[in-house]
Amino acid sequence: MIVGAICMSHSPLLDKVRAPAETEAAFNEALERVRDKVFALKPDLAVVFYPDHLNGFFYDLLPAFCVGIEGYSVGDYGSSAGRLTVPVPLAEELVRSIIHDGVDTALSYKIVVDHGAVQPLELLAIGHDLPPFIPVFINSAAAPRPTFRRVRAMGEAVGRWAARRPERVLLIGSGGLSHDPPIPAFAGAAPELRNMLINGIGNITFEQRFARTSKVVGEGVKVQMGLSNLRPPNPEWDRMLLDAFVSAKLDVLDESDDDELTDICGRGGHEIRTWVATLAALSSQGEYQATVDFYQPVEVWLTGMGVMTAIPAIPSRPCVQP
Repeated sequence: MIVGAICMSHSPLLDKVRAPAETEAAFNEALERVRDKVFALKPDLAVVFYPDHLNGFFYDLLPAFCVGIEGYSVGDYGSSAGRLTVPVPLAEELVRSIIHDGVDTALSYKIVVDHGAVQPLELLAIGHDLPPFIPVFINSAAAPRPTFRRVRAMGEAVGRWAARRPERVLLIGSGGLSHDPPIPAFAGAAPELRNMLINGIGNITFEQRFARTSKVVGEGVKVQMGLSNLRPPNPEWDRMLLDAFVSAKLDVLDESDDDELTDICGRGGHEIRTWVATLAALSSQGEYQATVDFYQPVEVWLTGMGVMTAIPAIPSRPCVQP
């Protein structure tokens, strides 16, 4: 059964650059309230819908969706590195169920995740133990991306599986809201960059990882000072989406064009697909009640930072698959 859902922004700069003290205090207070909500839900299992930042998936083989069966975290931007604790039989069953429901998904026994999957889990685990989790990748960084209709279909397929399970399942959507990180584009890329986007970055050195981190940190400071070429967060777009999601209007972006979205909300704004999938999974069990626990555009973190929690409007019991 599904006990609830959490959608939250992530940022590689959370522990790298200090935001205004009032902003950090409000964000941390919201996280504490959300942790208490998670603890009260007593989940046995989490399903994390997450994007990648060209750390785990490249153009050698780029799926729209992928369920991680086994794998590891690269530990970028201060997130934990190491082997993931995925319940393998449940993850394998989830893949079979999704495909049976008519949604084509990839699977991986050596999935590689970055801070996009791990950071929300770490933030929610402070002071509490989180259950094992299944990572569900949704391509958001590299074109062509799945349409929002297909993202909803994927989320609904996951939700129908979770609703049948006896475990208490918590859904987590990691990503968004508006932000414009320095993600390279494949179209028009120089040969060296094109090769990296196809074949990956490999086992990069400490110095190379430090250089990548320093570049992003520097951009956060520049955005705050108005000196960056990156788009700042778009609070109007963010608040429009938050209002729509609270009202369960999950088709709000169905007619959106990806190039137009990039202009409106930045290259990272496409990660809102993870929120759509998460709430679609929750809505597959029936109506839900949602609360926006936090929202502020935090330029130094490059992101419109949002946190939303939702629970089924009517508590349900797990159903047995015929």
